[in-house]
Amino acid sequence: MTAFDDLMRFERDTGALAQIAGRLGWDQETMMPGGAGEQRSEEMAALEGVLHARRTDPRVGDWLAAIDPATLDEEGRAQIRHIRRSFERASRVPGALAADLARLTSRAHRIWAEARADDNFAAFAPVLAEVVALKRAEGQALAQGGTAYDALLDDYEPGTTAADLAQMFGALRPRLVALRQAILDRPAPRPLEGTFDEAAQLRLSQLLAETFGYDMTRGRIDKAVHPFSSGSGDDVRITTRTSPLDPFNCAYSTIHEVGHAAYEQAIRPGYRFTPLGQGVSMGVHESQSRIYENQLGRSRAFCGWLHGRMTEGFGDLGLDAEAFYAAVNRVQNNYIRTESDEVQYNLHVLLRFDLEQALIAGDLDVVDLEEAWNARFAADFGFAVDRPSNGVLQDVHWSAGLFGYFPTYTLGNVYAGCLLQALRQAVPDLEAQLAQGDLRAATGWLREAVQQHGGLYTPREVITRACGTAPTEAPLLDYLEEKFGRLYGL
Repeated sequence: MTAFDDLMRFERDTGALAQIAGRLGWDQETMMPGGAGEQRSEEMAALEGVLHARRTDPRVGDWLAAIDPATLDEEGRAQIRHIRRSFERASRVPGALAADLARLTSRAHRIWAEARADDNFAAFAPVLAEVVALKRAEGQALAQGGTAYDALLDDYEPGTTAADLAQMFGALRPRLVALRQAILDRPAPRPLEGTFDEAAQLRLSQLLAETFGYDMTRGRIDKAVHPFSSGSGDDVRITTRTSPLDPFNCAYSTIHEVGHAAYEQAIRPGYRFTPLGQGVSMGVHESQSRIYENQLGRSRAFCGWLHGRMTEGFGDLGLDAEAFYAAVNRVQNNYIRTESDEVQYNLHVLLRFDLEQALIAGDLDVVDLEEAWNARFAADFGFAVDRPSNGVLQDVHWSAGLFGYFPTYTLGNVYAGCLLQALRQAVPDLEAQLAQGDLRAATGWLREAVQQHGGLYTPREVITRACGTAPTEAPLLDYLEEKFGRLYGL
């Protein structure tokens, strides 16, 4: 056995344990009894302690030192790149801090859920302040000459800095604001109205998941307050949610999470439980969920097919196919990021990006966060937040300590805009196929161009290789202006 063989065997065991930790998180969101919360916190902390000890095991450093990357193939060198980065980062974070974070965020999630249900930010603020303090400490431990926020961001989008994102977001904002205002000055299309049976929504959810290529023999769909995808390889689970007045919420939450899940299911089996056996970054991951949900799922062609399936499932919708397409893409004032239309979605993300940078930098105290959120929201969207669950309490991320995660949502949208350009060239009759509900060519191209590679390439390399050019915000903006310009007669 070589040092590389020993290291990879060790890494696969660590990867398997990490999957178990993920399954505990899935269970907490879906099936765990309410009274099990404190026990689960201890379980998560104990398992995180084991994982942290493995990630910082001195033998990893010894194996890395004994391996000559020049003797490895492309995949081997990529494995070493990821392992070295992970080892160096984990070694900078004290084990006690890692365990404290796991314990605290499990508790914070429960408090957030209760505070959100009660519309009571004050009930959540104290534990959020604890989370911010620990994440700031983690960021400072990880930062080497950079900022704590950049160090946290690197967990989700390696190689990207807040300055990089601020430049991109600065280019996005003016055209998004102008497009939003032009649309809201036009008459709004009719919404879909009625009451929609939950069982029928879940049947449609299953059909959509399978249509977009989700392998149900290696996955399952459950309900959760905040839809998410969990796992990789042969066990990739998704959740969705239902609303009796809004079947689009269920349908598009499902398509979105299938984008994430399809990515994980498509990664080369030989990479399983290794650093290459998962999506390379959250931005690239989000590019898959967003192109599935929006550029494919909300296209005029696919909406014609979906209109037929929903009519079969729910009866007369009161809208013809064209009006249905307009309803799917209706732009309107909305408090909730996850329910926002394509035009305004990124403005929600930019708000969070700025606020969480201020929290980690110490420029904003948690006690002042609700006021800061409400002021920024009113400035960006032109109306006031009515209650905390529609404002500062709407997202789960900060309770989970996921600082640096939010900007990857917009980065994913940018990547998706680039991928759509390349997809249209690769599949010239894309619209005709979507009109038949046939996603095989589209998802097949994404599987080959992006998903199968897992962590083999860097995030920017993945998109550049797939598209033939480096990623830029221009294709996304052009797509949005063309699509919504036609819809609203601009």
